[in-house]
Amino acid sequence: MQHKIFRVIFCAASLGYASMSGAHSGGATLDPTGTVQSFTGFALVTCFDDGNGKADNLIARIKDSSSPYPNLLVNLQVISPRRDRAISITDTVSGDAEPSPYVTLRGGEGAYLMLVTKTDVGARLFEVEYHCMTVSGAHTGTEITVRQFD
Repeated sequence: MQHKIFRVIFCAASLGYASMSGAHSGGATLDPTGTVQSFTGFALVTCFDDGNGKADNLIARIKDSSSPYPNLLVNLQVISPRRDRAISITDTVSGDAEPSPYVTLRGGEGAYLMLVTKTDVGARLFEVEYHCMTVSGAHTGTEITVRQFD
């Protein structure tokens, strides 16, 4: 059930935000019951040429929008299986509502694995922003499919 809710929220937010600015974002509550330390969100982000140019990389960042809580942080990992590359970032200030810096993973066109995790037991409201980019820095085709949220 939570997987379905996350997918609806994540995709609706992505589509709504994308239509206004060319960006992609979405979020939900990671571990709504606050009882599963290993709670993980997993999505595939596919980068492709939508007429703006061939995808070169995926940039992404994460924001913790929850109330501050010591040692409870949200993390974002991005993996390019085609290029055997990975990168990660943590929103290092719990609940300040400021996003982490962007990370960039040069994996070209195709699917990127995107994982959202947390460091301890507790619910965390988060938002992920992600963009497929060309080598010249133009936004290009970006689609997401949520695979897991538990």
